[in-house]
Amino acid sequence: MNRQAEQRGLAGPQKAAVFMLALGEEQCARLFSMMHEDEIKEISTAMAQLGPVKADVVERLCAEFADMLGGTGNLVGNFENTERLLLKTMPRDRVMQIMEEVRGPAGRTMWDKLGNVNEAVLANYLKNEYPQTVAVVLSKVRPDHAARVLAMLPESFAMEVVMRMLRMESVQKEVLDGVERTLRAEFMSNLARSTRRDSHEMMAEIFNNLDRQAELRFINALEERSRESADKIKSLMFTFDDLQRLTPMAVQTLLRAVEKDKLPLALKGASEKLRELFFSNLSERAGKMLRDEIEALGPVKLRDVDEAQGAIVALAKEMAAQGQIDIGEGKDEELVY
Repeated sequence: MNRQAEQRGLAGPQKAAVFMLALGEEQCARLFSMMHEDEIKEISTAMAQLGPVKADVVERLCAEFADMLGGTGNLVGNFENTERLLLKTMPRDRVMQIMEEVRGPAGRTMWDKLGNVNEAVLANYLKNEYPQTVAVVLSKVRPDHAARVLAMLPESFAMEVVMRMLRMESVQKEVLDGVERTLRAEFMSNLARSTRRDSHEMMAEIFNNLDRQAELRFINALEERSRESADKIKSLMFTFDDLQRLTPMAVQTLLRAVEKDKLPLALKGASEKLRELFFSNLSERAGKMLRDEIEALGPVKLRDVDEAQGAIVALAKEMAAQGQIDIGEGKDEELVY
């Protein structure tokens, strides 16, 4: 069977299974967590029955997926067009509610949806609310999610929330309904608007989470089909080497948050220029200790280096999203005279 025939022989669930397996366990798990049970069953069944798939078929499927997302057609279905059509037939309040359901994180109720919102995003919103409101919200979401959100709130504020939760009895339905309406109107609708993403941005995020070898294979395969899409994705990707764009202050902030066991491993596979950037932002003693740790590692697996660098890049992005650092700092910009 030739490559085209083999690729055409794969049904939709099988293609999804191949793509998810190519992304790796961590990303595959994250995707499964966003799906409904019937979708998980269908794709996991396809995975279990997939058998061996040739590398070139995997590459072509991923390139086809990226190409489809990056392409444009004569018919465009998107949130804006859907919202505009609904507004012609329904009251605005009802349309906003429907669109929030369409755009928002998966979940049948508001509290289900909040449980699927990134804890950093939710904490950033809740830190500006009354402690009693936050106590109500955290009492309604899953305990593990509430714990992660609580840990990200300012300490004094978090303790006030804890005390309110300890003293809280049954919440009156009117209060609960009021909190839910506020969250729906202010938080979920804003979250939905802020999460509209360009397809190239989404693919750049996916490619960022591939290991280095897989990333190169997919980029090269995509270049054969659509060089324009490949160039856009590459320009949007943020890699470990891009940390060179950070200012010394941003590097120091990042260093304080990085897990200490990951830094030597990540720098083991880094360029000397990037190593010096980190060394120069440490004290002489700390810099020497880090050099000794890197040297003591000896030969290491490329996969382990990629994982360590990926973890630091993910941390940098998360800190940038929270406003703690700017990962665009230090980037060359065109000057206007």
